[in-house]
Amino acid sequence: MNRSTGRRLTAVALTVVALTTGITACSSGGSTSTQGEDSGTYTIWDPYPQFAKDSAWAKLLDGCGTKAGVKIKRTAFDTSDLTNKVLLAAQQDNSPDVLIVDNPVVSTLAEAGVLTTTDENKVDVSKVSPNLLAAGQSSGETYGTPIGANTLALYYNKEVLKAAGVDVASIKDWPSLTASLEKVKKAGMKGITFSAIGTEEGSFQFLPWFWGSGAKLTELDSAQGVSALSLWTDWLEKGYAPNSVINNTQTTSWQEFASGDYAFAENGTWQLANAEKAGFDYGVLPIPAATGGNAAAPTGGEFVTVPVQGDTGRYTTAQKLVTCLTSTENLYATDTTLSYVAPTTEVQDKQVASDAKLKPWVDAVGAAKGRTSDDLGTKYPKISEQMWKAVQTALSGAKSPKDALTSAQSAVK
Repeated sequence: MNRSTGRRLTAVALTVVALTTGITACSSGGSTSTQGEDSGTYTIWDPYPQFAKDSAWAKLLDGCGTKAGVKIKRTAFDTSDLTNKVLLAAQQDNSPDVLIVDNPVVSTLAEAGVLTTTDENKVDVSKVSPNLLAAGQSSGETYGTPIGANTLALYYNKEVLKAAGVDVASIKDWPSLTASLEKVKKAGMKGITFSAIGTEEGSFQFLPWFWGSGAKLTELDSAQGVSALSLWTDWLEKGYAPNSVINNTQTTSWQEFASGDYAFAENGTWQLANAEKAGFDYGVLPIPAATGGNAAAPTGGEFVTVPVQGDTGRYTTAQKLVTCLTSTENLYATDTTLSYVAPTTEVQDKQVASDAKLKPWVDAVGAAKGRTSDDLGTKYPKISEQMWKAVQTALSGAKSPKDALTSAQSAVK
């Protein structure tokens, strides 16, 4: 298959920095690699440098290679480095055979002509939940399959809520959540902490409230969008949330919650292990939408993709490798290791059967959506940047939520 990738790569590379801002912390490491020296060696690039050569993940890759009758040459990159390395490799016609990449980057690579579609590479995505698959779709084509998903929900401290007389079952929408925060404050305790920092993390955390209002990313300054930002500014003004949220990362926000002083924290599945170590009884609640039901939270997690190759004969084996990595048995093991919710209902049911505490996370993922969904693709980074700037401006009191989002929408246009 012939594709003119080089000419288009320069333009899309400008969007990479915003897209590759990490949502979860990954250790740095890994080394560069070139494509397999012979047809019996297949290269796989992933964003998991925390997994060494003797890890279960590395052994899974080797096992899938053995099953396909080939050797695997794996290279692990930090998430922030991986996309740039992929773009450079594509320019040199030296792409890996299988690429595992952060889901919002898929549309960037697809529009650059770096990835093959599932129609071309024959990867079966029929069992994948449509809302998760959408993060890897662009212009009606699908460019890979998710290996798993993480998302956001509300952790809550059962002891704090009990002391404040709050029944968590009563929290079904924004008014009931705000009423709970009011009770917590009157009881002399702290309400809710989250991350509103001026980076992609801030947008990531604001999106459930933005989408939960019924707003769309193509119209930041809609009445619904203004109501979402007003919710956050009201919480700060009334002391339900601390001013520290303006500078909080998701890590520092979690540290505030882990102190045991807060009733709620907006955070992700990746904090489950830390929650178990917190020293107090906690629960998890999907983020409520404005008028009830679960808000759509953004999905994190990676897609397994097949990059364009000069030798199209390699796709057959690449498809076997992807199929092996995303099989029901292997997804369960991998997603347990990564603290991800699986992308298929079959494996999700298996996860909940094994650990009932995952049920609210499966529910949250069921309502979640990709940041580049709705065919936003490479438009998302610019929208997101203006969104987090508007959040910062409003929370600092420099502008009203309406004025901040009006300026953001004008900048996007």
